Amino acid sequence: MSLFVELKRRNVFRVAAAYVVATWLLLQIVDVLVPILTLPEWVGRLVFLLLVIGFPIALIFAWAFEMTPEGLKKESQVDRSKSIVDRTGRKLDRAIIGVLVVALAWFAWDKFLVGDSAPAPSATAQTTASDDSPDKVLLNTSEKSVAVLPFIAMSSGPDDEYFADGLTEEILNSLAQLPELLVTARTSAFSFKGQEIPVQEIAAALGVRHIVEGSVRRSGERLRVTAQLIRAADGFHVWSENYDSTSADTIAVQENIAEKIALALDIVLDENKREAMRQAGLRDVEAFTNYQKGMEWFNRAHGDVPTVEGLRQANVYFDKVIERVPEFWQVYSQHADLFIHILADDASRELTFEITEQELEDAYSTAIADYESAIRYARTPNMRQMSELDLATASGNWQGLIGRLERAIAVPDCTANSNWMSEIADLFGYAADYHQRMIKVLPCDPRRSIFWFNTARSALFAGDGSAALRFAREGAEIAPGGWVNDMLIRSLLVTGQIDEAAEEIDSRVQDAETALVYRAMIAASQGDRPLFDKLLAQHEARQDANDFWAFILHAWGGHREVVNRMAGEMDGHRYGYKALLALAHWCTCGAAWDLDATPNFAAKLKESSLPWPPPSPMTFPLKDW
Repeated sequence: MSLFVELKRRNVFRVAAAYVVATWLLLQIVDVLVPILTLPEWVGRLVFLLLVIGFPIALIFAWAFEMTPEGLKKESQVDRSKSIVDRTGRKLDRAIIGVLVVALAWFAWDKFLVGDSAPAPSATAQTTASDDSPDKVLLNTSEKSVAVLPFIAMSSGPDDEYFADGLTEEILNSLAQLPELLVTARTSAFSFKGQEIPVQEIAAALGVRHIVEGSVRRSGERLRVTAQLIRAADGFHVWSENYDSTSADTIAVQENIAEKIALALDIVLDENKREAMRQAGLRDVEAFTNYQKGMEWFNRAHGDVPTVEGLRQANVYFDKVIERVPEFWQVYSQHADLFIHILADDASRELTFEITEQELEDAYSTAIADYESAIRYARTPNMRQMSELDLATASGNWQGLIGRLERAIAVPDCTANSNWMSEIADLFGYAADYHQRMIKVLPCDPRRSIFWFNTARSALFAGDGSAALRFAREGAEIAPGGWVNDMLIRSLLVTGQIDEAAEEIDSRVQDAETALVYRAMIAASQGDRPLFDKLLAQHEARQDANDFWAFILHAWGGHREVVNRMAGEMDGHRYGYKALLALAHWCTCGAAWDLDATPNFAAKLKESSLPWPPPSPMTFPLKDW
């Protein structure tokens, strides 16, 4: 008891209380200043370590020394009758109260003011096809929203970057299983890879309140992962943790990170949600490394390299994924894309690559088997409905297609999407419904160019050129791409802005053939026969011209016999029905050919009670049917 009394007399307890409160406040300030000043993350950990080390030193100092009117002296040298420890204690009490007031004020500001504020809204669509809102359309950011940025590979092994990307996607996929949490899709989150941009700007661009970032370092089998959840409004680290383990424990680390993030965002996790999160990804380190390599080629195949060549390279890695994790449903749709392109290009005479007769012979059965596997392994009813729609469209089994389309359009799940929903919806009278779905999907992946393209095109098919133009303009700024440019030019023509359409061709379109096609589109939309015929002749004289665009140009120009002949030849191909669907969709000219010229295609429509002709969102005066 005498020791307790002496500790109290020497103000050791008061010093301890003051130190703890001041330490907490100081750490909060450091946590805010580190990201604002772009200091290394180890700065915060160093400050914490120094404060922990300083705590026993402060207590020893309070025990051994005493403040006197003459200054600081050793306690053993102070005359007890002249001690002023009581006055010093009262000063410490006032200091503790003052620090507590500041700490409570900080807590209130952090919890109730900053916590309720949102970052600048992203330029992501929240209009309908009939909305008269201004050109910029904004996203109402959800409080429970997050983007998982690609983790940085801190080591330089041959597969370390793919490994880091795979770990990132596994975390993203796990979080995406939580219905109350808006998670930005991979395409948008990864668009910031390698860029040093403040988290506030990234969050504003993606329309989210929180950002997850981290790093991965591998050395042999040793693995170190650092992850943090950042509140974008003020850069505050809501949660952070370091993991030291082995590569064999990667899946456990990924699961722990996803669960900790969910809990930090006040999401209640029951066992069903935890199980959905655990089953969301590949759960195989080698498989998700190969999947990242495959996706790299898959993305390049849709813009950077010849499509079939890129998809062949992608399937080398997708085959390895399927071998290791055959139940991973998502890879099958991507694997099927190569064979769909082979068949459609062969039907429309777009083959610009070497292909064997055996490859051509096997393409259909392989594609159908892939879609059937996607259905078999789909983890949710929503995913299964999307894959069933794709299978029905690709296989030509169109009976009940509208019912499948209606069910798929009604799916609110951002993680479940169909390859062919846009084509079927726009052509068969569901463009407005599909447009509404795309408005809901856009916030999940605002940096994905094809989402803007499909949203704008569905507005165009629904008869609202102004809405199509708004989405195309904004998409061209946020997620530029050749297809968005296409829709921007078409929307300008529909709204009568001919001169601006010509300017956009000059400024945005680099490919000579594509630019020629667009100029011919302008001439056809204006009914300028001499100019159109001149441009068509230039196109047909090109060595790289293909039948796909030749077909569409002849339709715009009103060359009925030519179009009917070309359509009839495609109709005789076993995959002609799918090629004709694509041509009708891209033509945006209603009945591009006479249905009598394509008896096989006409039979499929009749058997399935599908309406024909499709809507004609654009007007081509040279075409009179």
